[in-house]
Amino acid sequence: MEAPVNRVPAVDIPFWLIKLMAVTMGETAADYLAVNLGLGLTMTSLIMTGILVMALALQFAQRRYVPWAYWLAVVLISIVGTLVTDNLVDNFGVRLETTTIFFSVALMATFAVWYASERTLSIHTIFTTRREIFYWLAILFTFSLGTAAGDLLAETFSMGYLATGLLFGGVIAMIAFAYYALGLNGILAFWLAYILTRPLGASFGDLLAQPVEYGGLGFGTIYTSLIFLGCIVAIVIYMSVSSTRREDEELAVDAE
Repeated sequence: MEAPVNRVPAVDIPFWLIKLMAVTMGETAADYLAVNLGLGLTMTSLIMTGILVMALALQFAQRRYVPWAYWLAVVLISIVGTLVTDNLVDNFGVRLETTTIFFSVALMATFAVWYASERTLSIHTIFTTRREIFYWLAILFTFSLGTAAGDLLAETFSMGYLATGLLFGGVIAMIAFAYYALGLNGILAFWLAYILTRPLGASFGDLLAQPVEYGGLGFGTIYTSLIFLGCIVAIVIYMSVSSTRREDEELAVDAE
């Protein structure tokens, strides 16, 4: 009987690089589609949710980690997570304080049910469909929560995008220190960092894309999105080629 294979990537430097770029692109791409293309939040949300469902179907069809399928789902769920929060705030008038609290509770509830069901929150053991459902649901809530928390500090509390990004970056640095130097639990450290990279990336995405008069650098959503998309595609191609080469080497060793 073959040993179960994890369906999500190992947590290494490329993982965090793509994650940070994906959340940054999620913020700017959502704004570009809804505002610059004139689709509006509702239509953009419907279109992107439909595409996300198809991407997740592709991801769930894989029995192991496949870089392009996994990161396609991450980029799309980043965009949809942003749109969920934007819809609540802009279309339904829900305050950012409320959305931040709501998604915090929703995420904690997801973790609670996940742990009660599986007795672990480890991302190293995503072997079954049920665990993968919990995994992607948690990721969706981290993106929506991160968007709400980032906008709350940057806009409602008038901290600005740069200061907000630096704040979240500093907190992530403290989590890394606690993990490497103080022995913080690895699963807890991972999920805390995963949650906080969303507002970090979103803050810097807004900093790059927003007009100067709104506190940004004025690069625009399309150019910011394309730059980060290009970087993501390049790294994913590299990871896919490396993965294929490694599998070929393992098959060659087994054949000897």
